[in-house]
Amino acid sequence: MQAVSLSSQEGQYSCGAYLASSGRPGNPGGGGGGRPGGGGGGGGRPGGGGPGGGRPGGGGGGGGRPGGGGGGGGRPGGGGGGGGGRPGGGGPGGPGGGFGGGGGRPGGGGRPGGGGGGRPGGGGGGRPGGGGGGFGGGGGRPGGGPGGGGFPGGSGPGRGGPGRGGPGRGGPGRGGPGRGSGRSNFPEEREGSMGNRGRPGARGTVVSMRPRGPVELTSIMTVREFSEATGIGASEILKALLKGGVLANINQQIDYETAALIATDFSIETVEKVPEQLAGIVENVKDVLSAQAADEMRVRPPVVTIMGHVDHGKTKLLDAIRSARVAEGEAGGITQHIGAYQIEINQRKITFLDTPGHEAFTAMRARGAQATDIVVLVVAADDGVMPQTREAISHVKAAGVPMIVAINKIDLPAANPGRIKEQLAAVDVIVEDFGGEIPSVEVSARSKINIEGLLEMILLVADMQELKANPNAPAVGTIIEAELDKNRGSVATVLIQNGTLRPEDNVLVGGVSGKIKSMFSDSGKRLRHAEPSMPVEILGLEGVPQAGDILQVMDDLSIAREVALQRTRQTRMEAIGVVRGTTLEDLFSQVQQGKVKDLNVILKADVQGSLGAIEHQFNQLSSSQNEVQIKVIHRGTGAITEGDVNLAVASQAIIIGFNARPDPAARRAAEQQGIDIRFYNIIYQLTDDIKKAMVGMLAPTFKEVVEGFADVRNTFRLPSREIVAGLYVTDGKILRTGQSVRVLRNGAVLHDGKISSLKRFKDDVREVISGYECGLVVEGFTDVQVGDNMEFYRQERVEGTF
Repeated sequence: MQAVSLSSQEGQYSCGAYLASSGRPGNPGGGGGGRPGGGGGGGGRPGGGGPGGGRPGGGGGGGGRPGGGGGGGGRPGGGGGGGGGRPGGGGPGGPGGGFGGGGGRPGGGGRPGGGGGGRPGGGGGGRPGGGGGGFGGGGGRPGGGPGGGGFPGGSGPGRGGPGRGGPGRGGPGRGGPGRGSGRSNFPEEREGSMGNRGRPGARGTVVSMRPRGPVELTSIMTVREFSEATGIGASEILKALLKGGVLANINQQIDYETAALIATDFSIETVEKVPEQLAGIVENVKDVLSAQAADEMRVRPPVVTIMGHVDHGKTKLLDAIRSARVAEGEAGGITQHIGAYQIEINQRKITFLDTPGHEAFTAMRARGAQATDIVVLVVAADDGVMPQTREAISHVKAAGVPMIVAINKIDLPAANPGRIKEQLAAVDVIVEDFGGEIPSVEVSARSKINIEGLLEMILLVADMQELKANPNAPAVGTIIEAELDKNRGSVATVLIQNGTLRPEDNVLVGGVSGKIKSMFSDSGKRLRHAEPSMPVEILGLEGVPQAGDILQVMDDLSIAREVALQRTRQTRMEAIGVVRGTTLEDLFSQVQQGKVKDLNVILKADVQGSLGAIEHQFNQLSSSQNEVQIKVIHRGTGAITEGDVNLAVASQAIIIGFNARPDPAARRAAEQQGIDIRFYNIIYQLTDDIKKAMVGMLAPTFKEVVEGFADVRNTFRLPSREIVAGLYVTDGKILRTGQSVRVLRNGAVLHDGKISSLKRFKDDVREVISGYECGLVVEGFTDVQVGDNMEFYRQERVEGTF
């Protein structure tokens, strides 16, 4: 069979014809066409006489399958005019004994018919028509008048008797555009069949447009938002999360760190976008204090926490200090417990935090709150250094807070202050009487002996610290405790650390916001302002904050609410996911940044003998080199407690249990905080693991590995004034990340830096190998000239050894 060809001549399309019968047998020329068809007379398969007929036809005569030009048509059809088969249709054909010409599916050539075809609709002729008898008349243009008469055709094979077909009536025979089943936002990606209403067009394929340059991402976003910002398909993001052990959906929130990690896998650079309203958010009180102007700083009262073993007299000592203030005649007295109070001595003030022991102290510190300036360690003169005493000492040392030893109960017959000082020296707390730097005061809380001497010592230590704050700044403080009162609502005690707090101030406190309605002192007196180191009880928060949360005055309450909501979402995410604490692997990996030089360890064992043997091994490992030291910040026998976990969080330490296990509370806390607890029952296995971590923490040494060379053959200046060097890679390869570049001119080094961008043509690429050209921008360097050479290298780390 001859191939169908389409040509254009003076605006007319001509369609080649087969003279032989083709396809299904057609009906006689005069009768209606085989399948739906039919111009001319009746007869044949469903086809009417005259125009029309068959399956839904178009204009004029009967079309074939939907569509239709003038007369009959379609698959081998009857007489009649030209006609379209499937959408599209020619104009009318002449009376033909044979078949009409005909359009049909757009784009194709018509089956050669006996009669003349009309102009194919929509883009071309249709299926070839059946063979037939004589020649039909000339086709009319779509929608034109009847075609000229043709010669009567003879009988065609098929059913129906011979007959003469009358002239077909040509109707409008244009084929409309096809309906594509897929839609795309990009015109170049839409594909549809023009002129084919009977068959759906090709499905449009949506190709995500990847951004060029760094993508700004917020600290928290949904998978959908991340996908829209980066162009990474949501399904790809969900797969990446699943590989990381996170089963998520498109509305799941993820944090910036997770998003940036996924984006890196797709070679997309990201930057964290900090909303303008978050720019001034306080994360650390120390940073606030260091940012204050020196001439605005004023001396503030010290903040003191009292610690010690159970029954050694902490509470009685606090009561003695309180009663001393009341005895001095201050009006009001103590009417309520707010977790902190302030006294005055010699026209100077001291603030005491009345927290339950070192657990609250460390729990607050684990949350980043360092509210205490001085710790008073209470030791009973008749009892000595006990387990909780040693634990408190470990916590104080880890915090780096000055300490005063208060030897209590000196009025008892069994009191022996000298023995207490010896025991303290055994745990590395050397008081001034023994040549150390830690002051000690002998007191009796019950008999109120030397209470004033203790207070004077506190002021002396405070003077040595030069404690200052700026009272004129917006207030910043730390929550000491908080509760939901059934009558007053959310009630919180805050220690002001900088600035002055006033009623009607808008505040942000962790994940809570609000407007200060009223403030009260520890004596229940309503206050109009609260200055640095002053503890106050505040009302008006919209929720209950946690101890250790930072309070900050905000200009706009709506911004405070927005930030609080964002923090609440973050907390919820952390509760669902895994909060990373400190693990041995973390310490091992931090070597490359040189961040860690002390390996902090909390050591718990079954017996004292095990503790001694393990510490001896640690000392040997530390003394074998001078760079990394094992620092046992707390040791003890028995179960691992929740206090141990809090200390590990605050000190970035790992916990080692040698034949010791955590209690249920400690296990839950470790899981929530992501703290690494290692269990051993053989000492050499323990020392091997510690040695591996220490080797990772030794100062790294690096060797240079040259990986590629290139010649500068052209230069281009960008609108940003950066210079693009057109390179030809002569040896090795260039990598977009992980490599540094040296620019050489006549063998001399002009610049040593990083690669800012790497492209081939207009596309960003990860790698260009020898023999190829590329464009490269050197970060921070614009003096590139034709003829320069570039050397590409990386630093390879050499493992440290003992």
